[in-house]
Amino acid sequence: MTDSDTSRASRHLPSGVHHDVRPGSALLRLETTASRDGVLDGAWWPRSHDIAAELPALLSALAEHLGPLTRVGLDVAAWEGLPTRIVVDDRVVHVDSFPAGDDTILITRGENDLFSLLVIPPDTAPEAARAAMADAVLAGNVSTAAQILVDTGRPQAP
Repeated sequence: MTDSDTSRASRHLPSGVHHDVRPGSALLRLETTASRDGVLDGAWWPRSHDIAAELPALLSALAEHLGPLTRVGLDVAAWEGLPTRIVVDDRVVHVDSFPAGDDTILITRGENDLFSLLVIPPDTAPEAARAAMADAVLAGNVSTAAQILVDTGRPQAP
């Protein structure tokens, strides 16, 4: 493997299916290929809707594997006190609000490299959260975040 192969491989999301699944954990895509087939790149199960308490650890963990992050997109209606920016590992990450629903978080690396994570509601039962996380990281999965939550026993609010 050449140096360029090594640096390219380190920019993919790591496998995480064997890690403990609990609130506040991020389970990342099983496949670490450049194709990133499927709608979602992983899943996140925050402990609360307090974004200031939840987001820094997620972004720090993702930045460790993906490199510097530039933006994060969240639904403003789903989170308490959504800031306009957050500092992660001494770098400013801009926070954008979008009305796409509280079941997805978008992470941008660089200018155009977008990662989409399923957001599992904090009060989800552990069994349903585990099932949703497993579905979210299946290679080639074409289900939306909302559909995964419904399919795994967590219906969305109307």
